[in-house]
Amino acid sequence: MPRVVHFEINAEKPEQLAKFYEQVFNWKFEKWKGPMDYWLIMTGDNESGIDGGLLRREKGTIAVNTISVSLIDDYIEMIKRNKGEIIVPKTPIPGVGWTAQFKDPEGNIFGLMEEDTTVK
Repeated sequence: MPRVVHFEINAEKPEQLAKFYEQVFNWKFEKWKGPMDYWLIMTGDNESGIDGGLLRREKGTIAVNTISVSLIDDYIEMIKRNKGEIIVPKTPIPGVGWTAQFKDPEGNIFGLMEEDTTVK
């Protein structure tokens, strides 16, 4: 069963916002070595929960929860068939996998992630 596995926080000043979460919740941040400004968020070691990411806010961006799926293309089709809308098409993340974003029939936005470390 697909589960929420990742969250994202958007910020005008990511470095400053990271300090807020470090001081309040003791979360750890690590700058991603990929092609965009992105910080991985570690929210705990052995506790239940999920980790996330922090990125520089662009016009109109919001926080997004991401659902892990086995085959992203299949889920994109199921979303469309069930009156959902793909708002960010299937996109590669090199060394990580494939991602997309959708809006459900009520307007809630979620991400999809298919892990595939061979993606270039």
